[in-house]
Amino acid sequence: MNTPDTSGTLPVGGEVTVRLVKQPRPDVRYPAVVRHDDGTRLTVRAPWAGAGTKDFGFVRFEHGDVFTEHYWRDRWYAVKEVRGPGGTLKGWYCDVTRPAVVAPDALVVEDLDLDLWVSADGGTVLRLDEDEFLESGLPERDPAAAARARAALDELEHRARTEGFASLTAGTD
Repeated sequence: MNTPDTSGTLPVGGEVTVRLVKQPRPDVRYPAVVRHDDGTRLTVRAPWAGAGTKDFGFVRFEHGDVFTEHYWRDRWYAVKEVRGPGGTLKGWYCDVTRPAVVAPDALVVEDLDLDLWVSADGGTVLRLDEDEFLESGLPERDPAAAARARAALDELEHRARTEGFASLTAGTD
């Protein structure tokens, strides 16, 4: 899963299963609809896949929320725009991941336990789960990947505090 797959694209409007590999925890799988795929960036839209409401304190993910998720075959992160049931922007949840790997019916992404939350107004930018990242053992097991993960989180935070995510996510609808 370490080599990005750029061999083909998924059809817009088609359904794909998103598989978040969360070693050593169980994978998370959910259906999504392909909104864009240019061979490098892949965008899908999916309803909140959690069993119930998840309250982080700074945002609640709940039934009716819609995630527009942007993945790259050549970048170490994913940017997920989160909207409430009425379409109101809640913010962006960003996962640090290995580059996405695409099969004809699945989008597979290895979650590296570092995350970033950006509120809708851009006023709140939070680095998350750095303790989980250290506990994962990745820095000892694969120092090069850990360095890429940290650099990806730094890039996301810089973008969030300066230009935002519009340049990354434009052209998907």
